[in-house]
Amino acid sequence: MTVKSLAIIGTGIMGMGIAQIAAQADIQVLLFDAKAGAAEQGRQSLQAMLEKLAAKGKFTDEQLQSTLSNLTVIEDIAKIADVDVVIEAIIENLDIKKQLFKQLESLVPAETILATNTSSLAVTAIASDCEHPERVAGFHFFNPVPLMKIVEVIPGISTKLSVVETLTTLAKRMGHLGVVAKDTPGFIVNHGGRAFGTEALKILGEGVASFEDIDRILRDGAGFRMGPFELLDLTGIDVSHPVMESIYNQYYFEPRYRPHPLTRQMLTGNKLGRKVGEGFYQYTDGQKVTSNTNQQLPYKTDSDTSNLSVWIGADLAEDKQQLIDHLNANDITIDDNDQPNPDSLILLAIYGEDTTNAAIRYQVNPKQAVAIDMLTDLSKHRTLMPSIVTEDNFVAQAYALFGRNNKLGKSSDEDSEVAVDATLITESTGFVAQRVVAMVINLGCDIAMQGIATPKDIDNAVKLGLGYPYGPISWGDELGAERILLILERIYGLTGDPRYRPSPWLQRRAKLGISLFTQQSNFSC
Repeated sequence: MTVKSLAIIGTGIMGMGIAQIAAQADIQVLLFDAKAGAAEQGRQSLQAMLEKLAAKGKFTDEQLQSTLSNLTVIEDIAKIADVDVVIEAIIENLDIKKQLFKQLESLVPAETILATNTSSLAVTAIASDCEHPERVAGFHFFNPVPLMKIVEVIPGISTKLSVVETLTTLAKRMGHLGVVAKDTPGFIVNHGGRAFGTEALKILGEGVASFEDIDRILRDGAGFRMGPFELLDLTGIDVSHPVMESIYNQYYFEPRYRPHPLTRQMLTGNKLGRKVGEGFYQYTDGQKVTSNTNQQLPYKTDSDTSNLSVWIGADLAEDKQQLIDHLNANDITIDDNDQPNPDSLILLAIYGEDTTNAAIRYQVNPKQAVAIDMLTDLSKHRTLMPSIVTEDNFVAQAYALFGRNNKLGKSSDEDSEVAVDATLITESTGFVAQRVVAMVINLGCDIAMQGIATPKDIDNAVKLGLGYPYGPISWGDELGAERILLILERIYGLTGDPRYRPSPWLQRRAKLGISLFTQQSNFSC
């Protein structure tokens, strides 16, 4: 079916966003809202915004007029009778949506596609009272619709393949990538996003680092656009926490999705984030409040390193070489004895362990040991982890080596503010970035194993829908599946927490040394 016209039911932010991209694709769009005047108000707001964009040269006046001519407000819902597709974008309430879809069926012919923009409800449940559930599907866009170039196409248990194909083609026509997902809790994007916030909250709850430091590590070191606590504040705890609980409950208490009590407390205490001026951070007029005072450094970075010697223990040869090159470039003596000298700093480049267990494994003195995370880009950020017994002088030495970007000695201006490029954390079974990134990748692999979507669609949906630097599948290939498996196996072995159990999808491909995109060939017996 070639879609020539569609109707939008519900003209809030999401409905008008969908209407905009459809009208820009030269599709006739009918706008309806149950609230009197809301559809006209939505159209006027959209017109004002488009006129501003046109004034800035984003598109021509001809394109503006063409888009606006494709938008028609209707006050009588019965006027949708001749459209090819109806897209519902109303409140996330199952009973209300089911009532609406029964009403829509009475107004349109059997071949009209009925689509829901639901983000959290089962498409099958929405279609359950329909006479023709085979023409009902999910068509889940993300806010802001014109900028978020991804839409999930979700067939219910009875949806015809032709409906999925039509909606996928329609998405492409509107400038978006349509990815097909099974009708499962969270679909792809909301499901794939569970690891980022929940693991960060667990790390915070364990006292490994402050929320500011966790944000800094994941933003500056791992490359996320925002830290998890910045994102929770932006989205709002009143939105994020119920979604965490919903996914957890719908998957029958799967440990990977376990929420944290802290966000429940914040929800109860109305510390919802930016919208109320306080969440994890403080806000004034919607802007995060930052201190004007210089950040207090935990150790001096201008310590004399001329007589320092460093013994390196590394799980991967390439990590050891990178550290050797860094130390040689700064004229630091390398202790290359089989066992470190008693006055040498022991630098451990490890995965999925705390410093204590790593020191025991390497048979070195934990009082001299500081671990460093090599998963992240050292040119952007460094994370250091002493053991609980590491002596202060060795911690200070490690911080002097890595505490400031490209500086191992004194700053050229003792009084100037220099950006801190390292974070000290307390002992954690796996570093902050290791835990979060490995969980993101593992969850993407598990979504693939469940057959919720193809590995390519999972990757594209999560990257475009959540703004991650990579999709979870390609990120695993980029960092090395074997390394991610090592992190998870060690954390799982040391903690016994099933949330860290590696997905069989990841295990098999890591052990075979093949891409995480690899799918089993179809065959017939």
